[in-house]
Amino acid sequence: MSKKQFINERDLAALAKKFRVAAGKNCAEAARELGVARPSLIHAEDFPQKSFFKLRCRVIEKYSPYRVKGPLYLLERK
Repeated sequence: MSKKQFINERDLAALAKKFRVAAGKNCAEAARELGVARPSLIHAEDFPQKSFFKLRCRVIEKYSPYRVKGPLYLLERK
C-alpha cells in the first residue's frame, strides 16, 4: 500500500479485517481491546454498507502502521 491512498468504505472494511487478523487477534479479543461489542466489530468488518467508519479507522490504526484521514467520498452524477 502506498504512503497516501484514497479508499472507499468496502476497502476500508477489508483492511480493518486484514490488519486485525495479521495482528493475530480474533474478533472477541479485538472487541475487548477496543471497548466495543463483538457484533459491532463483525459488522464493521463484514458489512461495509453499514455506518461503522470510526470503528474501522480505530481497528486499522490500532493494528497497523497506518493512520486514516477522511472520510472522502466521490459523488457521481446519475
